[in-house]
Amino acid sequence: MDYSIFIYLILTALVVALGWFVNLPAGRMEVQRYGRGDRQYCGLTRQQAVNRILVTAVFLLLFTVSAGRIAVGNDYWVYRQDFLLIEQNRHVSFEFGFIWVVRFLQSMLNHDQYLPIFAVFSFFTVLFFVRGMADLSEQFCFTVFLLMTGGYYFSSLNSVRYYLVLSIALYSIKYVLRDEWGKFIFCILVAAAFHKSVLIVIPFYFLASRNWKKWHMLLLGVGCGSLIIFQDLYRKIIFYFYPFYEGSMFDTGEMSFSNIGKCAAVLVLAMIYYKQAVKEDKRNRFYFYCNLGALALYVFGSFIPEVSRIGYYLNITNIFLIPGVIVKIPDKKQRVLWTVLVAAAYLAYFALFLRSAYSTDIRLLPYRNWIFQ
Repeated sequence: MDYSIFIYLILTALVVALGWFVNLPAGRMEVQRYGRGDRQYCGLTRQQAVNRILVTAVFLLLFTVSAGRIAVGNDYWVYRQDFLLIEQNRHVSFEFGFIWVVRFLQSMLNHDQYLPIFAVFSFFTVLFFVRGMADLSEQFCFTVFLLMTGGYYFSSLNSVRYYLVLSIALYSIKYVLRDEWGKFIFCILVAAAFHKSVLIVIPFYFLASRNWKKWHMLLLGVGCGSLIIFQDLYRKIIFYFYPFYEGSMFDTGEMSFSNIGKCAAVLVLAMIYYKQAVKEDKRNRFYFYCNLGALALYVFGSFIPEVSRIGYYLNITNIFLIPGVIVKIPDKKQRVLWTVLVAAAYLAYFALFLRSAYSTDIRLLPYRNWIFQ
């Protein structure tokens, strides 16, 4: 029997438990209430100090599991081989930023020292995920729970480049919400040096940040129609940038029913409490439109290779939207009911995710750690 699955379960329980004691809104209120007075310690209020310690602990736990992995993920050894090709100055189908970083790290390491390279990418991936959650979440514990049980963190043990840029995209949302577009675009351009698919978020996040009128919905409808009518054109554009996807195992045209169901369920919850939680709330409205865009992509863009990954740039915002809606439900009993229902749904999804993690095309389980082997 493989017991490594308990590492994932214990890790999830630990980071959610730590997140329970993180109260980001309280820390911000303390600053407003006391300013820079006697209640501060080393420039921080008491709650802010607690928040930082616990958020750092969450980061260290997630980073340790990620950086310590070996032979976890179906592309682990593929990346190791590509590291060798980069060292030999041979061609690889990666963006220049990734190649430069790998080459720089190799210049400081001995031949074929791939473990530290994986650790460096794990560090920044987890860092941007945790910083993004700390900056954007109103209920840190619930957000961490959704990140873990939704499979986003564990999937980051696979697909090194993609999940690095996904975490940067998540982190950059704070600049969108502040209308600091220069900082946002800078973040995305840096991320694009590692995986250019992230450039898609520039128009998507801009549109999602607008307060939509009827013509915006019309524009969305036109976009969905174009995905049906001009599939061949879109595929030509995609394969121009990613020619190796054409005819590959990822070019199946299959619909992602699990993602469609997830997006639809989240949108239903948001629609029920739209007036109370979404309509006048800039953050929740942005997350709502992101999930709406993801649903449109999954339904009408199934011909796009690995459309799930493009959709993740949009629907990962549900880790903020769900808590953001529930916390604004006026009736306490309804808040508790929806919290229980969402938690149960995500735990069921997590169980199915862990079961599929043993699949040969995923291989996130069994988990192996080089520190103890």
